[in-house]
Amino acid sequence: MDAHSRGRADEIDAADQWVLNLQTGNYELRLNHSGTESSGTSRTPDPYDSDNTLREVPGQRNRRPARSGHTQEQPPVPAGRRKRTPPKARRKKALLWTGGVMAFVIVAGSAGAYALYQKFNGNLDTVDVGDAGSKSVAAEGPLNILIIGTDKRTGSGNEGYGDKGSTGHADTNILFHVSADRTNATAMSIPRDLMTDIPECTTKQPDGSEKVVPGSRNVRFNVSLGQEGRDPGCTMRTVKKITGLSVDHFMMVDFNAVKELSTAVGGVKVCLAEAVKDPDSHLDLPAGESTVEGEQALAFVRTRHSFGNQSDLDRIKVQQQFIGSMIRQMKSDDTLTSPGKLFGLADAATKALTVDSGIGSIKKLTSLAQELGRIDTRNITFVTLPVIDNPAEPTPVTVVVEPRKSEQLFAMMRSDTSLTEVKQKETAARSTQEAVLKGAKADPADIRVDVLNGGSIAGAADATVTWLQAEQGVPEATNKANAPAKADTTTLAYAPDQADQARALAAIMGLPATALKQGAADAEGIQAMVLTLGADFKGAGVPVTGPAEAPEDIQKASADKAECAK
Repeated sequence: MDAHSRGRADEIDAADQWVLNLQTGNYELRLNHSGTESSGTSRTPDPYDSDNTLREVPGQRNRRPARSGHTQEQPPVPAGRRKRTPPKARRKKALLWTGGVMAFVIVAGSAGAYALYQKFNGNLDTVDVGDAGSKSVAAEGPLNILIIGTDKRTGSGNEGYGDKGSTGHADTNILFHVSADRTNATAMSIPRDLMTDIPECTTKQPDGSEKVVPGSRNVRFNVSLGQEGRDPGCTMRTVKKITGLSVDHFMMVDFNAVKELSTAVGGVKVCLAEAVKDPDSHLDLPAGESTVEGEQALAFVRTRHSFGNQSDLDRIKVQQQFIGSMIRQMKSDDTLTSPGKLFGLADAATKALTVDSGIGSIKKLTSLAQELGRIDTRNITFVTLPVIDNPAEPTPVTVVVEPRKSEQLFAMMRSDTSLTEVKQKETAARSTQEAVLKGAKADPADIRVDVLNGGSIAGAADATVTWLQAEQGVPEATNKANAPAKADTTTLAYAPDQADQARALAAIMGLPATALKQGAADAEGIQAMVLTLGADFKGAGVPVTGPAEAPEDIQKASADKAECAK
C-alpha cells in the first residue's frame, strides 16, 4: 500500500450532511437513509425534501412557525436522531494544533459535529512512520506530538517562498508535550539550524517499498525531513535522540496552511512595538495591533529582518506569539458559535494537514480532540530549546544544545512537570523526600547493592559500580549487567531492615524519594539491595532528581497572553 494516502473511505458516510432548519434557524444533521434498513428494521421517513427544507412526515402533525404572540413549538426529532443540545448547554471544546506557522482546530461536541467532520477524511494526507510513533490515540499517560512546518513550495502563489526545487525541510518544529492529566502542555520549539546527529531510519516510499536512510552526524536539524528520502518518522526519531522523549504522533503543514487558516478564522490579531515594512517578506504593518490573514499572515511568521537581531531564534518568538493569538481566536465564542467559520476552518485545516497513520482519520483526530480539549490556554507554555552559538564556527550561523539548561527542560518534560506548575511540584517533592529520607544512614562501607542497567546508556551499571567503589567508599557494589526490561525511571528496591542503607545510597546517588521501593519482608542474610538504572539516569555522579527545576532565563510565553513583537 502507498505510504501516503488520502483519507479512509470506510469511515465516510456520504449521506451525512448539515442542513438549515427553516423553522428554528439552526443547522441540523441530516441522515438520509432509505426507509428500510438492510436488516428489515423499519425507519421513520426523512423529514427533509430534496431542497433540504422540512416537509410533513406521515403520521405526524406538521409543525408550522408560530404566529406572533404564541410560543413556537419545536419540530419533532425523527427516529434515529439525537435531540439537538441547546447552544447554552452545549459543551464547547476546542483543540488547537500549532504547526509552527499554522494552527489546526477540531471542535468536539455533539454527535452531529462528529459526523460532519467525518466528511473531511478525504482531505487528510497520511504517512506510515512505522515504529517511530504510536499506532493509536493514547487515552492514558503523557502525550508527545511533533508539529512540523515545511518550506516546500506547494499551492498557488507560493512560488517565491522556500527552497526552490526542494522536497521540503523541517523548517519550523514544535514538540507539543501534554501532561498525563490533560491539564497543561509545554510547546517546545526546536531551531531548524540546530547542529545534531540524525539516526538511521527506515522509511516507506511512495511506491510502497522500504528504504533505510543512513544516519548523519553533526548536520542541521532541518535536513531530518525530505533530504535523502527522509520522512517525518526520521524527524521524530531525531527529536527522541535529542530529548529522550518518545514522539507519539506528528502533524505537518506547508506555507498554504497559514494563509488559508488565518483567512478561515477571520484573521489573527498581532501586535508590533514598531511599524514594519520588510521588502523581503513583504510584511507591511503599522505599530500597535493589526489583524492579519492570507499573505500578510504568512509574511508575519516568515519575516527574519523585522524583529530582534534578525535571527531564526527571534523569528521563533514571533511565531509563538502568532500561534498563541490563533489559539485565543479559535477558542473564542466568535469562532465556536459560527457554523460557517467552523466548516471553513475544518475544511482548510484537514486539507493542509499531513499526519501519521496512527491519527490518520477524522474519527481518530476527534478522539484526540476529546482527550486534549480540556487544556486551558493559561496552561499552554511556549518555550524554545536552550541553545548557544556553535563554537565550531568562526562566525556562527548555527547553534548547538546548551547542555545544562536543555537537560533541565528535558527532565522536566520527561517527569511530566509543566512549566505552569513546576514550583508547586518542586515544593511537594522536597517535602516528601525529606520525610522519606529522614532518619539514620548507614556507613557507605556497609551498603550492599546490586546494580542493573535498565536505561539507554551502554555500560552504565559498570561505570556506576566503579564510581561507587572508587570514589564513594561503597566496596560491596556489584555489577549485575542489564535489567530484564527497560525502565523509564531509576529505582532502589530494599527490605525494611535495609532502610538505613537505602537512605545512605539515595543521598550518594541523588535519588528522589519516589525512587525508593520498600519490600514487605526483611532481607535474608546478606542479600543486597537492587538499584535499577532507568532512562532518567544520565551518568555516574550525576544526581537523579525528582520533578525537575525549571531552567532559568529561557525564552517562554503563555498562550493566553498577547505580546507585541519587538
